[in-house]
Amino acid sequence: MPLSLASIGEENIIKKIGGKPEIRAHLENLGFVVGSRVTVLSSTAGNIIVKVKDSRIAISKEMACKIFI
Repeated sequence: MPLSLASIGEENIIKKIGGKPEIRAHLENLGFVVGSRVTVLSSTAGNIIVKVKDSRIAISKEMACKIFI
């Protein structure tokens, strides 16, 4: 299931990161790596704020669709 469909406040484990190699590398640099925990904090106006590795990061729904939990 893509991260964009996750419930707010629910902790999940990243299973896979899709997309082109440069997109995967960018997401990994932000802390989105397979096996790490991620929690959706809020979702508004096409953007999602997530907590990953004790950091809050805002990503677009398009990017969130490339992260599978």
